[in-house]
Amino acid sequence: MTGSPAVPARVLRRALHAPEADRGNALPAGAWWLWALGLATAASRTTNPLLLGLLVGVAGYVVAARRTDAPWARSYGAFVKLGLFVVAVRLLFSVFLGSSIPGSHTVLTLPELPLPDWAQGVRIGGRVTAEQLVFSLYDGMKLATLLICVGAANALANPARLLKSLPGALYEAGVAVVVAMTFAPNMVADVVRLRTARRLRGRPTGGVRAVAQIGLPVLEGALERSVALAASMDARGYGRTAEVPAAVRRTTNVLTLGGLLGVCAGAYGLLAAQGAVYGLPLLLAGLVTAMAGLRLGGRRSVRTRYRPDRWGARAWLVACSGAAVAAAMIWAGAVDPDALRPGVVPLTAPVLPLWPAAAVLIGLAPALVAPYHRRPGGPGSRSDAARRRRDQVRAGLRTVRGCGASHAVRGRPHGPRGRTRAARRTLGCR
Repeated sequence: MTGSPAVPARVLRRALHAPEADRGNALPAGAWWLWALGLATAASRTTNPLLLGLLVGVAGYVVAARRTDAPWARSYGAFVKLGLFVVAVRLLFSVFLGSSIPGSHTVLTLPELPLPDWAQGVRIGGRVTAEQLVFSLYDGMKLATLLICVGAANALANPARLLKSLPGALYEAGVAVVVAMTFAPNMVADVVRLRTARRLRGRPTGGVRAVAQIGLPVLEGALERSVALAASMDARGYGRTAEVPAAVRRTTNVLTLGGLLGVCAGAYGLLAAQGAVYGLPLLLAGLVTAMAGLRLGGRRSVRTRYRPDRWGARAWLVACSGAAVAAAMIWAGAVDPDALRPGVVPLTAPVLPLWPAAAVLIGLAPALVAPYHRRPGGPGSRSDAARRRRDQVRAGLRTVRGCGASHAVRGRPHGPRGRTRAARRTLGCR
C-alpha cells in the first residue's frame, strides 16, 4: 500500500520528461509557429519594457534549449541584431525628425531646418526631450520583440515540415512562402561560411571591401539554389491540378477570400485596443469560413503526402502555451491597461505587473515538453567521446615529450622486457 502512490508519480515524471527528438516524434512546424505567434501577439499588446524583455528572454531560452544544428537554426542571432537595429533607427528618427509627444525635460537642442507652409507638422531638428526618447524606445522595443519572436519560429521550425502540413489548396502559395522564409537562414549560413573561410585564409572579415567580396559569392549561391529549386519543382510536377467544375471553383474562391478577410479583420481587432470586443468572434467566423474553402479547394490538388506530421500531446502543449500567453496578455490589457502601457508624460519608471509576467513564463513550456536534439558537441555524443580520446592522446604525448628525455639518459635497455619497462617508465614518468 505504501508503494502505490509512487507509481503514478513515476509515470507522470516519465510522461513529462522530454525524449530525444527523432523522425517520429519531432514537433510539427505549425506548433512552433503558433507558439511564436502567441508570443508576438502578447508583445503587440504592451509597451512595458520589462514585459518585452521577459518575452525576449523566454523566446531566447526556448531557442537555446530546443534548436538544432540545421542552417535555419542559426538565423535567430540575425533577427536579434535586426531588432537592435530597428530600435536604433527608431531613436534616430525621433531625434532628427521630432515627435508629437510633449515633454519638459530637454536633453539637447539641434539646429532646426525651416520648412515650407505645406509641411506643417513635420520638423527636422529642434528640441529633443527625454519623454519623446523614452516613447520611441518603448515603441522600437515592441517592434524588435515582434521580429525576435518571428526569428524564434524561423530557428525552431523546419520549413519543409511546415510545407507538408499545409492544406492542398495552399500548396502552391505555401511553396512560395517557404522559399521566401528560407532565404534569410540560407543567406546567414552562407555569410558565416564565407567569413570563416576568409578568417582561415588570414583575410579581413570587416570593412566595406570585405563586405563587397563576401556579397558576390552569397549572391552566386542564391542564384544556384534558385536554379536547382526550379529544376526540382518542375521534376515533381509543380502546378499541376485536377479538373473540378466551375461552380466549385467559384464557391472555393468566395469562401477562402471571405474567410481570410475575416481572419485579417479579427486579428486587427485583437491587436488594436478598441477592437477586443468584436475581434474574437470575427476571427473565429473567418477561420471557419476559410477552413471550409480550403477543404473544398483541396480537391484540385493531386499530390500525396509521405509521412504526414502528427499532432501529439506535446505539439498541442507547445501551441497552447503560446495561445495562453496571448490570451492572458489580452485579458490583462482589458483589466489593467496602465500596467501594460506605462506613461511617459510625466516620466514614470515602469513597473513589472505580476500576473502578466507569470503568464509570459507559460511560454517556457516548450523547453520542458518538446523533444530535444542532441548537439554534436553535447555530452554523450560521438564528437564528445572523440574529443575526450583526443585529449587523452594529447596528454600522453605531452607526458612523453616532457619526461622521455630524462629517462633516456638512464641507459639503453637490453631485451624485450627491458624495452617494455623503459617504455612504461617513460609514459608514466617514473
